[in-house]
Amino acid sequence: MRSKRLGTGVALAAGTLAVAGLAFAPTAQAVTPQTATIVADCGTYGGGEATLTATQSGTAATITLSSSEITSPLALSQDSITSTLTLVKASGGTTAFTGTKNPAVAAGAGVTVGPLSGTVAAGDSLQAYGGSLKMVIFGFVTITCTAQGLQSPGPFVYE
Repeated sequence: MRSKRLGTGVALAAGTLAVAGLAFAPTAQAVTPQTATIVADCGTYGGGEATLTATQSGTAATITLSSSEITSPLALSQDSITSTLTLVKASGGTTAFTGTKNPAVAAGAGVTVGPLSGTVAAGDSLQAYGGSLKMVIFGFVTITCTAQGLQSPGPFVYE
């Protein structure tokens, strides 16, 4: 009888420790800020304000760019824009986010690309200014947009 009580006590203690361990487990890694805005110049294709939305899960990160001011002159089907968003690292170098994700776009409507996938490291601080967004449409029309100043409220910092 005594060994059953001891076994039950040990099991309860182990369960309590496991639950406590979950309560103190590190939270999911995150990027701050999660959104930032830029003013982009896309050359003869126009430009304007765009919102960048970032996410992070470990070293995997995504960024989505959306703008009602950067518009498409033609109707485009879903997932038809091949995009590369290059951001500048505060420590030097660049990080590229790539993908072919976009919703269908009506002629004259704002453009959204992403989520574009990239790899980050803890402590990376990434800024759109000095980088570029390259969109390839129909496999041969290339549109390059550049930020005209620092993103607001500041660079994306990855944990």
